[in-house]
Amino acid sequence: MQRRWTMWLAAAALALVSLHAQAQPAAPEVEPQIAFYYGRDVPVPELQAFDWVVLDPASAGAFDPKQPSPTAWFARVDLAQQADAMRTANWPGAVLDTVFAPLLAQGYQGFLLDGLDTLQRVAPDAGNAVAALLQALHDRAPQTKVLAGGTAWLDRLAPQLAGVVTSGLVRERAGDASLRDVSEADRAARIAALHSIGTQYHLPAVALDYCPSYTRACLRDTANVARTAGVTAYATTPAVDVIGIGRLEVMPRRVLLVEPQEPGTSTNTLPSVLYLAMPLNYLGYRVEVADAYQPLPAVMPDRYAGVVTWFDANAPHPGAWAAWLRRVIGAGVRVAMFNQFGLRMDAAMAQTLGLEAVPGTPPEALSIVSRDPMVGFELQPHPDRRSAVGVKVGRDTPGAKSLLRLSAGSYVVDAAAIMPWGGYVLQPFGVFRMPDVDQARWVIQPLAFLREALALPAMPVPDTTTENGRRLMTVHIDGDGFASRTEFPPGEFSGQALQREIFARYKVPTTVSIIEGEVAASGMYPKLTPQLEPIARSIFALPYVELASHTFSHPFNWLRTASPPEETVTPTAGAADSFSLRIPNYRFNLDREVGGSIDYINTRLAPPDKRVKVLLWSGNGQVPPAAVQAANQAGVFSMNGGDTYITRSNPSWTAVAPLGVDKGGGLFQVFAPAQNENIYTNLWQGPYYGFRRAVETFELTDKPYRFKPISIYYHMYSGTKLASLTALRQVYDWALAQPVMPVYASDYIRKVLDFRSVAVARDGDAWVVRGAGDLRTVRWSAEGVPHLADAHDVAGYLAGPGGTYIHLTSGTARFSIDSAPQALPYVREASGRLSNWRRGADGHSLSVDVAGYVRPFIRFANAGGCKATIDGRDAGSAPGADWRLDLGTGDPEKLVPKHVELRCSR
Repeated sequence: MQRRWTMWLAAAALALVSLHAQAQPAAPEVEPQIAFYYGRDVPVPELQAFDWVVLDPASAGAFDPKQPSPTAWFARVDLAQQADAMRTANWPGAVLDTVFAPLLAQGYQGFLLDGLDTLQRVAPDAGNAVAALLQALHDRAPQTKVLAGGTAWLDRLAPQLAGVVTSGLVRERAGDASLRDVSEADRAARIAALHSIGTQYHLPAVALDYCPSYTRACLRDTANVARTAGVTAYATTPAVDVIGIGRLEVMPRRVLLVEPQEPGTSTNTLPSVLYLAMPLNYLGYRVEVADAYQPLPAVMPDRYAGVVTWFDANAPHPGAWAAWLRRVIGAGVRVAMFNQFGLRMDAAMAQTLGLEAVPGTPPEALSIVSRDPMVGFELQPHPDRRSAVGVKVGRDTPGAKSLLRLSAGSYVVDAAAIMPWGGYVLQPFGVFRMPDVDQARWVIQPLAFLREALALPAMPVPDTTTENGRRLMTVHIDGDGFASRTEFPPGEFSGQALQREIFARYKVPTTVSIIEGEVAASGMYPKLTPQLEPIARSIFALPYVELASHTFSHPFNWLRTASPPEETVTPTAGAADSFSLRIPNYRFNLDREVGGSIDYINTRLAPPDKRVKVLLWSGNGQVPPAAVQAANQAGVFSMNGGDTYITRSNPSWTAVAPLGVDKGGGLFQVFAPAQNENIYTNLWQGPYYGFRRAVETFELTDKPYRFKPISIYYHMYSGTKLASLTALRQVYDWALAQPVMPVYASDYIRKVLDFRSVAVARDGDAWVVRGAGDLRTVRWSAEGVPHLADAHDVAGYLAGPGGTYIHLTSGTARFSIDSAPQALPYVREASGRLSNWRRGADGHSLSVDVAGYVRPFIRFANAGGCKATIDGRDAGSAPGADWRLDLGTGDPEKLVPKHVELRCSR
């Protein structure tokens, strides 16, 4: 054995010469944040808070390291298992081919070479073999980063390393995978080693520490031992299968909605989605949906901020539901329950939940004994003795609080309460539904209840309504009625009227779709195709028009697409049993609806430099997961569905839709931000000027809380009548008189999808926000404003509905909150995307790129005594503290940045 090592050492000598000839790497400008996750179902949105994340490829399964992400994904390789291979003549080539090359091909950008200290104990002379491996890996993939899992042979390995992972400071793994406490002497030595790695080798170093189980307080306290010592640790569980805590503590942003879903129904229409998802979105949470008829998923507090349930009766499987509920509460995940508990509340179960069972039924009408101010929000509570549930807050339950106490003689119950495990509000005191008028009202204030029941902390909330202080504005048009004639002047088609009366007048980003089956020769009106196709080409050629498809045959009820009719000719459009437009010899095919219609537009109607970007869902918009997947595979975004139709005559938050709906399997349907004119005009039965009431919707979704951007959404048939055209102009005129930032539908969709994945984390007193960079605003609802002097990629802020809107200039931002504003110049608002943000060392000089589709400008605060240049040209001096700089007409086809520099005297 020794002879083989000697022979190999000679062969490795040249590699060592090469290693030592290289200069030590410079100290990193900002130490990367490193996390470890060796479990399955990699929680990508949360782990994106970190710069580098080490995964176990054997457990990561179908995880794709090539997916767009601000995070670099590392693969863990246990070198201690390669000790025998190191003694062979074909080292390191064989291990590169069999272990590292496949991982590089998968997309991993780095490696953790684990087990180095163990390897040193069993093979003290293996350092040269490891060094040769590093050199060979560098030769094959120069950009690959390598972390050393241990401090063995660090003198010779350091030049090829990107960082070091050491043993824990508080607890470490024992040989049998259990944990043992680290002695004070060992802790002091390891802290000194961590400091030395930074000062001597200029490498980031992190101690991998552990808690026996997931307890946020334990993880936080364990990581703080390193923070107090001026070094970094990452605390996790022995299985390394949770989102741990290091310098960063990731905020859990998922909420699981649990509700029984009857077979054959759409997730879109679940009451929990209709009513609860929007308030949760507004509070900053990604909503996932679970069907109580199916086995429920595991829920852990490292990524879930809570569970919210909606039961109108007992759960389909009460015993399994009760057991799952106990596990969730036992794991420390808070639960908010609406309507019913979903199980029989006997004395034992009531005691488990900190409640007291109240036997019997109310002997007479119930009256209100006490209520919290959050009860009676849109409708006053009206107790109904028939729906009373016999529970009240336990007298010895610490932290419990009744929100609505009712009594009938000696019969006393709590119909809503905050509990140590969450809270509940029983029917009809959550949402009061009025099916006769197709409306509903919130009895309890949902934001206040959810915030308190789930104990949601203050955090910067990713926001999809606003950018740089300006409310977003979108315009998108469904293709229905493209073949319809106008009433005046007679003989035109709707597209011609819209192009002349609307598109030529309002040159704002507009997403326009057509239905292939209405326009193409293979559709309903082949004789009109020679007239319709040139109109479509003319509209699509407009520089401020984004191309979209509205499918091939316009399915009306997407629930039926799972079992479409057998006949090739569907019933007449508009009939009660219509499946889609009546297209001869066509049998429904999902690929034809999505990919086929996109190909038709791209090849027959699109200008050479444009392609379809969006698929706008047709009909009821309740699309199945397969349809969303088909749009994704076609390489386009998709949107529609949702029914935001809050008006003065229906002034309820229950009429404000969420961002979209979780379709399972990583699929998400993005909803249109607002309803189209079909609803405002009573399904196009009149009044045809009804769409002007969309202004009511825009106003009610802006104040007191900004729930939605402005979304002008209509059909082609709005071009057929003078009344509908007049209404359109009124809506456009109102919208463009507001402080808006016009964007395309695809821009908005990107923001919603980014909302789903953006990570928010604490770094001591600072906040870190990391995402794809499409969402550029976070909303802060507590006291204070961002501290600008040391903020990273934060250009400014502006007070608005519901809080302070903080302007981000990239997908990665860092800032802390100050109790009072600083006297530094900053961006108050801008009507264009901000990027390449820089603040000078003195804090009083700024530079930024601004790119907008329509008349971009930037407005600075605290600009007194400042001078500016635009693309290097003098732009003058500020006339006062508030200074607006106009930046030209913009470019509707692409975002062309203008470089602005601001220099201010102190």
